[in-house]
Amino acid sequence: MVKYIHEVRVLTKYSNEFKEEAVKRVLSGVPTSQVAREIGVNVNSLYTWKTRYLKHPEQPFVGSGKLHADDDELRKLRQQVKDLQQENEFLKKASAFFAKNLK
Repeated sequence: MVKYIHEVRVLTKYSNEFKEEAVKRVLSGVPTSQVAREIGVNVNSLYTWKTRYLKHPEQPFVGSGKLHADDDELRKLRQQVKDLQQENEFLKKASAFFAKNLK
């Protein structure tokens, strides 16, 4: 008989202050793996926090579903480009259709 044991991953939410203190310890020269082990977080999470902190030191951890102003503007511009490309494709097809019917 085989027993299956399912691990349940529990998402732990850390405060912004906790993340910032951890990152500051890493930036002060303490190895990332050591800091992660001491505070009990995954080392990859700590690397992600560090990257966000270095990219936006004034507000590194904005929260779930929220974007930095630059990221939000970039998302909007990409959507606008996508919309314009779709409109352009439609207009090309329409002009080809009408040009064909004029002949």
